[in-house]
Amino acid sequence: MKGDHMLKNLLSNLRIAIVSTLILAVLVGGVYPVLVWGITGVLFQEKADGSLITDRGKIIGSSLLGQGFAGKEYFHPRPSAAGSGYDGMSSGGSNLGPLSRMLVETTRQRVEAYRRENNLPSHVPIPPDAVTASASGLDPHISLENALLQAPRVAQARGLPEETLRATIMVNTQGRDLVIFGEPRVNVLMLNLDLDGRGEGG
Repeated sequence: MKGDHMLKNLLSNLRIAIVSTLILAVLVGGVYPVLVWGITGVLFQEKADGSLITDRGKIIGSSLLGQGFAGKEYFHPRPSAAGSGYDGMSSGGSNLGPLSRMLVETTRQRVEAYRRENNLPSHVPIPPDAVTASASGLDPHISLENALLQAPRVAQARGLPEETLRATIMVNTQGRDLVIFGEPRVNVLMLNLDLDGRGEGG
């Protein structure tokens, strides 16, 4: 009798565990994701779709992902170690530590290249984000200082007054998150599109 009672309790507990697991699986694995997807799709459609940027109906990028710009007339993003550069399928950093000779040499070369392309004298400090890659390799922002140091080059290439370019930089500058977190930053894609007179929706 005692054995039958224990078996009955075991089967009852097992039934409760299975039913509970199935209910939780449906709620957490089905109902909740669909609910969140529906709410974000309605209230935050642009962000839910990836904050995509279009030009004449064609998707040309996302405000959340960095991409390469090389011309003198464009602001350049920070370096990228994602694949061959800014590869969304190979997001990641170099994983080189602060004692790595390769990292030191690569950074030194980037500093020299940055000075040359922006015609900066040796006494001008170079912002770290101008010569180091982000952890993701897809950071869409550069520091305000970095953007201002590139401004004279871009202004000369475009035949624009530096004051006009600086004003455009400030318009495209995002402040600190919640006023206190992070530093002011500039979205490179949005800034370059602004200069080209293009933007979301063409």
